[in-house]
Amino acid sequence: MYNINKDDLIKFEQKIVNLFEDGQLPFLLHLSGGNEDELIDIFKQVKTGDYILSTHRSHYHYLLAGGDPDKLEKKIYNGDSMFVFDNSINFLSSSILAGMPPIAAGIALGLKLNNSKNKVWCFLGDGAEDEGHFYEAVRMVDGRNLPCTFIIEDNNRSVETEKKDRYNQEMIWPSCVKRYNYNCTFPHAGTGSGKMVTFKRSI
Repeated sequence: MYNINKDDLIKFEQKIVNLFEDGQLPFLLHLSGGNEDELIDIFKQVKTGDYILSTHRSHYHYLLAGGDPDKLEKKIYNGDSMFVFDNSINFLSSSILAGMPPIAAGIALGLKLNNSKNKVWCFLGDGAEDEGHFYEAVRMVDGRNLPCTFIIEDNNRSVETEKKDRYNQEMIWPSCVKRYNYNCTFPHAGTGSGKMVTFKRSI
């Protein structure tokens, strides 16, 4: 288990930004940033053996779950930024929009049937909140009282479209769904630096 603080998170992601801008990462990246305090508070509730299900923007989640920073950097360097898995800490992610909530519900059902004391923490963005897969998973978790919490990381962006232009209201969900709002450091993908990048490696 690695003890990660706010400065560690920011320094790690900045290192990835530097690698990207230096042309060493010729891959699409979704960078974390601006939500360090919120995530640190959430992960204080996570217990050893709990399942963490993440999104295409998974770096912070993985590090706070106890993942190895060097292992994560290697995954990113190999083009797996959006596909981070680590069975040793029950960490899964998916780049499919709302791909994780149904899996989270299934894992939570298995935990309940096996009388486990562990639970599932499933992260998603406000874009995924629009998807039917999420709605169905919430219905299952709420209706069966499953050990799962969905956490909507709301940066008011589905790619670059604000919620007011998508549905003009904030959804009301049952207690298994939590939300925090934040201003993201980076845009939807890449680094947003505006710098011209010349890749040193071929894809």
